[in-house]
Amino acid sequence: MTEDDETALSRPQRRLLRRIYNGRTEPIVVEGLAFLTYKEASRYLLTLTEEAREAAYQEMKRQAG
Repeated sequence: MTEDDETALSRPQRRLLRRIYNGRTEPIVVEGLAFLTYKEASRYLLTLTEEAREAAYQEMKRQAG
């Protein structure tokens, strides 16, 4: 993943994802896929369309809360 790919997520989204996945021992499951690290989650989100990305991000956020 390049620095340009990373910017496809907004800064607040990247910060929250880092917080959510920091030290996580139980994965967050979105659309049948389990994510345990920030890198896994961000790679997945970057493969999605903008609408699907936002929905998956909101689901990760909901499960972390």
